[in-house]
Amino acid sequence: MTLTKFLLPITILLLFVGGCAREETGTVTAFCGSASKPALEEAAATFEQETGIRVYLNFGGSGTMLSQMKLGKSGDIYLPASPDYMSLAEKDGIVAPDSMTIVAYLIPVILVPAGNPKNIKTLADLARPGVTVAIGNPEAVSIGRYAVEILERNDLLDEVAPNIVTLAENVSKLASLVALKSVDAVLAWHVSAIDLDTVEIIYLEPEQIPRLSYISGAVTRFALNVASSQKFLDFLVSPQGQDIFRKWGYITTESEARKFAPGAWIGGEYRLPADYQSLLK
Repeated sequence: MTLTKFLLPITILLLFVGGCAREETGTVTAFCGSASKPALEEAAATFEQETGIRVYLNFGGSGTMLSQMKLGKSGDIYLPASPDYMSLAEKDGIVAPDSMTIVAYLIPVILVPAGNPKNIKTLADLARPGVTVAIGNPEAVSIGRYAVEILERNDLLDEVAPNIVTLAENVSKLASLVALKSVDAVLAWHVSAIDLDTVEIIYLEPEQIPRLSYISGAVTRFALNVASSQKFLDFLVSPQGQDIFRKWGYITTESEARKFAPGAWIGGEYRLPADYQSLLK
């Protein structure tokens, strides 16, 4: 037997073993809505310690993250902060529908600076003269889309729109705006106020919330390591992963989420009004 013929089977074996090693200890890249940041960072670190699989997290507005994935044709996992953007990703063939799983639920609230200097108590107070409001950019941020939906469904969009002075690029920026007293109020997720003692939460009336949101995850069609990507999603919804989300103030069951709005529907997709841009100028 020649040396070449002797080495060929060994080379093939090494390639096979190396491929298996990459499958179990490779890397995963996730594009995530900012609303999930604190819990996902801890979950990814714990997952890496236990499996050896490194998860690279990219955060931003859920719409922005989807656009980046589409343009770059990259990313193993998509984790938006609302069903709207997951629905768009599914329609565009970006994600594998059978891999989609709900990770945690989000409640829309009003955030105000500590002490509530403008005495904002209700959604209608956002329309008062002299009150400055910020929402997320509805074209790129899940909570921005939800903010427009909530205002429209409560017949307050026309009245509140003149007070909206900023469209933030992500939910983290929204929390910063109110914490720094750059605005009097923002419409954000309840978890945006976690660990911020300079911010107070004003909960909406249950009937004012037409739809509850959730953070979901799915493997993308660009995934280079499908098995490891699915393994991370499975970890997020495992008892250990759910404990991490609860630790950071997230709601992990539908029944608990419905306590804030028993009549609201969960999931679905909201279409922005055709004239909303002119209202927010």
